[in-house]
Amino acid sequence: MMAAGTAAQRGLKVCLVERNSVLGKKIRITGKGRCNLTNSCDVRTFLDSVPTNGRFLYGALSDFSPDDTMDLFEKIGLPLKTERGNRVFPISDRAADVAEALSSFLRRGSVTVVQGRADRLLLENGRASGVRLKNGAQIFGHNVAVCCGGVSYPSTGSTGDGYQLAEQAGHRVTPLRPSLVPLVAEGPDCRDMMGLSLKNISIRVLESGRKKPVFEDFGELLFTHFGLSGPVILSASSHLKNMSPGRYLVSIDLKPALSPEKLDARLLRDFGENRNRDFSNSLSALLPRKMIPVMVRRSGISPETKCNAITREMRHGFVSRLKSFEIPVSGFRPIEEAIVTSGGVAVDEITPKTMESKLVKGLYFAGEVLDVDGYTGGFNLQIAFSTGRLAGKSMERGESN
Repeated sequence: MMAAGTAAQRGLKVCLVERNSVLGKKIRITGKGRCNLTNSCDVRTFLDSVPTNGRFLYGALSDFSPDDTMDLFEKIGLPLKTERGNRVFPISDRAADVAEALSSFLRRGSVTVVQGRADRLLLENGRASGVRLKNGAQIFGHNVAVCCGGVSYPSTGSTGDGYQLAEQAGHRVTPLRPSLVPLVAEGPDCRDMMGLSLKNISIRVLESGRKKPVFEDFGELLFTHFGLSGPVILSASSHLKNMSPGRYLVSIDLKPALSPEKLDARLLRDFGENRNRDFSNSLSALLPRKMIPVMVRRSGISPETKCNAITREMRHGFVSRLKSFEIPVSGFRPIEEAIVTSGGVAVDEITPKTMESKLVKGLYFAGEVLDVDGYTGGFNLQIAFSTGRLAGKSMERGESN
């Protein structure tokens, strides 16, 4: 939509082929229906949040930065607001409004929208000349932009069509894997706490054989029947390369605001106030209800132990478990459940200043179909907007526009 609207702004005649009955289907469900459409930061900070081929995006982001994106959306009638972590949302908190603003952008440029599914590139003398639709219809044009997304959330139409079109043109597609995806954990603990959301916790992800954490963050986490989800886990997943059982361990600090000494003093006070109660019945002020049986089980302290019988060593051991609640993870959830697809059209075959193929003249790629992906926080949509904008600006005029 960004590529089409931008090309139309330049006076080109544009046809957008959309396989869904509604435009912007994936946008309409992003951010739990609120749509975090960009991150209000400078280009250097932005690129630090793109773990896969960030340098490739320098030209696109310099040409169309998060500030430029915010300015464009405001101009086409979508008021915005910035929240914690520089995350930008529509003031209405409605993701559908973002899709409708882009639809308005297309209408202003008189973009023709054709419902259909492109299944073949038309190539002539080393140049893209159009596409063939699944129903056999052919659409001819001086330029073709492939912006079909990845393979995550296939119900939105992202089923890998863009990779097939790229391969038809001789492009290499790097291996696909899930990114911004929940993690699978072994054992019963996560399942026993299913549905429990923890806010204001910090996590460290540790890799076997390495002392330095692979990833650290602070925020919200969710326990599920299969393992772990929530914003900090989705961000962590981007850093976990060559995932295998036993390779990674998530360590959760349940009380990051308290030092071990202060937490120990808190426990000492709580146990003093509940001196004649069982240990398992003394933790309701400290922990969520669903977590108490799991923490009691992990503590090694008998649930019936009276608080006045808990020794200093027992207390210190419990503090260490509160400060480092460890969950080994064994894998990712399926790529269909990922927010973003990592991998895609190899960027060394794309000109970064134009998004044009180095192999086929007049063929452009933008968005998630490329082998670039960022962390959660509006970075991936901004990548789509910046690369789409650059592709739309770079298209050459044909004899009939």
